[in-house]
Amino acid sequence: MRQSRLSRRLLTTSAFGACLAGATPAFAQVSAERGARIEDNAIIVTARRTEERLQDVPISMTVYDQQQLENRNVVNANDLATYTPSLTSNSRFGTDNASFAIRGFVQEAQTSPSVAVYFADVVAARGQPALGGGNNALSGSFFDLQNVQVLKGPQGTLFGRNTTGGAVLLVPNKPTDILEGYVEGSLGNFDMKRFQAVLNVPLADTFKVRLGVDRMKRDGYLRNRSGIGPSTFNDTDYVSLRGSVVADLTPDLENYLIFDYIRSETNGTIPKVVIANTQTVGGIPCIPGAGASGAALLLSSLVCSQQLARAAANDYGYYDVENNNPDAQLRQEQWQVINTTTWNASDSLTIKNIASYTEMRQRQSGAIMGENIQFPVAGGLPFGYVSVYHDNNRDTLSQYTFTEELQLQGFGFGGKLQYQVGAYYENSGPLGWQGTLTSILASCTDVQSLQCTDILGSPTSPAGFVQNTLTKYKFENIGFYGQATYNITDTLSMTGGLRYTIDKVKSQGSVRIAVFPAPNFPVFICTSTGLPAPDPTQCIVQLNQKSEKPTWLVGLDFKPTPDMLFYAKYARGYRQGNTNPSNTIPITWGPEKVDTYELGAKLSFAGAVSGFFNIAAFYNDFQDQQLQANLIPDGTNPAASPSAAIVNAGTSRIQGIEVEAGIKPFAGFDLTAGYTYLDTKLKSYSPPLFPGFLPPTPTSQIGGDLALSPHHKLSATASYTLPLDDSIGRITFSGTYTYTSTQIAAADSPIGLLPSTNLVNLNASWSDIGGMPVDLSVFATNVTKEEYPVYVGGTFYSAGFDSLLLGPPRMYGIRLRYNFGR
Repeated sequence: MRQSRLSRRLLTTSAFGACLAGATPAFAQVSAERGARIEDNAIIVTARRTEERLQDVPISMTVYDQQQLENRNVVNANDLATYTPSLTSNSRFGTDNASFAIRGFVQEAQTSPSVAVYFADVVAARGQPALGGGNNALSGSFFDLQNVQVLKGPQGTLFGRNTTGGAVLLVPNKPTDILEGYVEGSLGNFDMKRFQAVLNVPLADTFKVRLGVDRMKRDGYLRNRSGIGPSTFNDTDYVSLRGSVVADLTPDLENYLIFDYIRSETNGTIPKVVIANTQTVGGIPCIPGAGASGAALLLSSLVCSQQLARAAANDYGYYDVENNNPDAQLRQEQWQVINTTTWNASDSLTIKNIASYTEMRQRQSGAIMGENIQFPVAGGLPFGYVSVYHDNNRDTLSQYTFTEELQLQGFGFGGKLQYQVGAYYENSGPLGWQGTLTSILASCTDVQSLQCTDILGSPTSPAGFVQNTLTKYKFENIGFYGQATYNITDTLSMTGGLRYTIDKVKSQGSVRIAVFPAPNFPVFICTSTGLPAPDPTQCIVQLNQKSEKPTWLVGLDFKPTPDMLFYAKYARGYRQGNTNPSNTIPITWGPEKVDTYELGAKLSFAGAVSGFFNIAAFYNDFQDQQLQANLIPDGTNPAASPSAAIVNAGTSRIQGIEVEAGIKPFAGFDLTAGYTYLDTKLKSYSPPLFPGFLPPTPTSQIGGDLALSPHHKLSATASYTLPLDDSIGRITFSGTYTYTSTQIAAADSPIGLLPSTNLVNLNASWSDIGGMPVDLSVFATNVTKEEYPVYVGGTFYSAGFDSLLLGPPRMYGIRLRYNFGR
């Protein structure tokens, strides 16, 4: 049987082998709540693109195995962020569109991700739709995994796509040489049903196959009280299929092929309108408040007197919302092929090639502000601020992504030098025009057929309109990298890494507004020229953006004993620039960079009490920061619509401390905890001025915290396994408590500060019931039924009202699994 790469390393590097042998017994005892693959009693991760023991990796990271993901009921990216210190998510446009933030590095709309997601060493497919999508982990990605690794800080030296915040690695289980698998069914509240099955078949000594399916359906927890569109939102409905094959072509040549397909069809998400910018004057309520201007003068009064009044009169519950979009939906489909060929050319050299191709399509319509109002004259026609629809037969996201990476990993100087060099290529392009129709201050009975009336305007001075946006994006990324670690002594080593990245973006955008000089009679006008344009090709704008930068890492590791690691490192992080040709004002923006300084220690201990203690302190100097600027029309340009722009307008300071620890005080009991203290500050903000718009405002205030950057986040898990005979099985009770302090979501809103949260998860499992290969578990998340928002609309001044995205209520269920072959 082929030796693993780690086994070869143990044979060729005696010092590393001695270290591993001395440290793993203590650490392995607490592995039940730390996760990751176990090999030779060590917890193995791939944070540096090669197999290493977790406690030997000089990176601050959090790791979960599949059992921990199930105990926490992790189904999507939002769930993962909830329970991971330093990790937050932005799910403004739905959980399947959620983007990650680590240590205050947030992905604003239309920017490349600040945290890259990898599945089987391949970065997530590109996406650049109007409402977010792509670059993330879809629902259905979190089953049959070896582990999930959350790496904190810039990882651009070794990984395919440069990012400033970190990386999330999803490592699927590879086919093995054992006939094994399982069938699992789950039932829960909100009519939750889930079915999973995995089959691993060794068809020959050199040919192994693994097949898996995950199907889940659950009603939404947001109840739509408007009677328009679906009855619930924030539902789950996906199917995920995965097949993988390992073929040992020769004793030293392995080919690993993965096919992955995910389809999700939900109603999407909707925010809950909770406040209007109004006041009571002379006993008359719903008068526009201070600071309300433009459209907010009207919208604030209508939202107050209609939607908020209805909610109060009908005693709406916390999870009751209203919707004005009859076509509300979020449909996503992705298929992917990954091929990894590994050649152990010698005991000291491994050559690996990783190639992938992915296609992703998305169709989304939604009431992104959450308002549901009618104009008070002309029979109460439907009216609203902004509502987005897919453009007839076009997808809102339609993109392919191809990647190719060649790696050389080896050893030299008698095992003292460990190195990796490689080249990376990524090509992503359109599968067709992706398009949206956005109704803005218009009264429409059918947006997609342009059956609309401009209630507020006139033939010579239009006010309400429908914006038609078409886009195409072409991305090309080329990177060359090398990183090496030299063992100066048996206890002291130095690491250096260098990468040079070339990023190119080419984009096309066509933006027209349909004005209505008469009801249901659209006339199209180019926003870029102000001229009539019956054909969208008359409005095409082309933009190019190119950036190329080096990134690097310098680190020093000191390991005085096999159970102690102290490290210091300095890294330069970089995130590419981008374009937005479909903005009201087409724009480009350049790359951002960060200098990161980190000190850390990883300690393991054994004996009567065993455990580990990891700590890292970091300081980040953030420059040319890509920030979102909210653009509000000043009334001088009738073709201008509310929008947002990305600008290189900020410098920030980010510093903090991360701690991960675990202890096993006696047999059967494990306690683990992770804590992050984060201190962020927007030091400067200097955006350009945009003609036709008021001075842009950021999501953070100068001198204040960055968005989605809580000062404190704690997650602690306790687990106890009863001392029972094996003939009875293993009965384990566990609970997880997560605390997140207040955090900024929108600095220019009176509700822009998200409150602190206290979440509790409980899980009880009975494995190998009565000695049979049957497992039973019950679980509950948010046991205390905490009601909490996860994001803020940020439209208090621009629209005259504001809304909240709501976190999930208590979820509970039961799982039954039958295992075979183990």
